[in-house]
Amino acid sequence: MNSDSQNHLEPIFSLVQPVVEASGHSLYDIHQSGGTLAVLVDGGDGLGVDDLSQLSRDVSTVLDEHDPIPGRYTLEVSTPGVERRLRQEDHFTGAIGEIVNVRTNPGPDGRRRIVGTLLSVSDGLLTIDTSDLGAIELHVTEVEKARTVFEWGPTPKPGTAAAKNGSNKNHKGGSRR
Repeated sequence: MNSDSQNHLEPIFSLVQPVVEASGHSLYDIHQSGGTLAVLVDGGDGLGVDDLSQLSRDVSTVLDEHDPIPGRYTLEVSTPGVERRLRQEDHFTGAIGEIVNVRTNPGPDGRRRIVGTLLSVSDGLLTIDTSDLGAIELHVTEVEKARTVFEWGPTPKPGTAAAKNGSNKNHKGGSRR
């Protein structure tokens, strides 16, 4: 998962991580796509617009001072979101108990997509409980792409108590695919 294409971001990690941690949050990931540098920050208790704006200014300042990225780019500071990408072993560890969607590198058995509940992560070995094949083990190095899956609950019918008070927010029901 930690490809050579990500190694060029290590100097940026070392500059940005102390800034994010000083704000009381944690650095989830950094990735660059085209002319955009995305800095993903996890806030535990959540991050508001003001928090993200301040972090964006602080990160921009440190990157401007050290200029680790050649050329022009757009800085984007945000949270990982409800369906977050899993790229490093600690991302998987943080997703234990959640439903994950994993696409593996092409292999001899042909199966490339695994969806299920992530049961454990140990020394790079992932155990995923699938509905059709039971528990499957695979190594993080076999993962091409992975993300958590947010399960959307059913929309309450108009006029019901759940619709009126919004008590359905955290209900896990039917899945969105």
